[in-house]
Amino acid sequence: MIRALLCSGQGRIEQGMFDRLDVNAESRAVLSSAADLLGSDPPVFLAEAGADVITQDRAGQILCVTRSLAAFAALRLRAPTMVAGYSVGEMAAWSIAGIWRHDQALRLTERRAELMDRADKGAGGLGFVRGLEKPCLDRLLVRHSCAIAIRNPGALYIIGGLRSDVAACCEEALQCGALAARPIAVRVASHTPRLAAAVAPFERLLAAEAASPPDDQFLLVGAATAAVIPAATAEIVSGLAHQLASTVDWSGVLTSLVERGATRMLELGPGDALAHMVRASWPDMDVRALDDFRTIDGARQWFEAA
Repeated sequence: MIRALLCSGQGRIEQGMFDRLDVNAESRAVLSSAADLLGSDPPVFLAEAGADVITQDRAGQILCVTRSLAAFAALRLRAPTMVAGYSVGEMAAWSIAGIWRHDQALRLTERRAELMDRADKGAGGLGFVRGLEKPCLDRLLVRHSCAIAIRNPGALYIIGGLRSDVAACCEEALQCGALAARPIAVRVASHTPRLAAAVAPFERLLAAEAASPPDDQFLLVGAATAAVIPAATAEIVSGLAHQLASTVDWSGVLTSLVERGATRMLELGPGDALAHMVRASWPDMDVRALDDFRTIDGARQWFEAA
């Protein structure tokens, strides 16, 4: 059986997302590294910070990557597996594959968020549109000066632009027959041309970072090309940086995992959005989210079972 881990994106930050993860020295080390950046342990930070703080780009990205890395550390998986990350989740995926230590990944995530915020000037945001024909969506995007940020399976598109433009585009999409459309709690127009100014400094930052070859136990599938990443070469690092300002084809990444033989997938969270995407497009796939399980041991046993 070929297994795959999915590292979630930034859309669902909530109380309790670190429950059950402080279970061993490895997961505690991840939480401690995040505390150095956040100023307090992630569960305490979530309890004390208001919604306005945790939905900001810097905090949201750090919390998201911390969740995937702490979950992976808590699981202590033994079986060889593939790994891929959704949006900022790719920062966690590179670390899980062994290219960066967890503290490197978190520090780079912090700098990524800072560069994105500086480029977007605090005015951008994201929304989603589901079930609208692509030609119609394209016309709305032009009319409202928005762009596709992430292409998901099942005619689900994440769009980005000025927050007011995203809201207007979502509203008109509903009027045009979209099944669902609304802004989401991400305050930066990730993966759109609004982030162009962040690409070059992030690429320089990544190029200067010490990197190791991926662990033989993990096959890392990158979102830039939906292909296996054999090493952090200059070309591949450039692809990761350029994603800040260009569309991510997550549908292509999932298709690549399936075509490479994945038959069981586990979403590390937070949330279960990626598991739902997989289930909707590949009904026969054995896929679950970590949040579906009551215990870490239960998730490990299911994932590693023959």
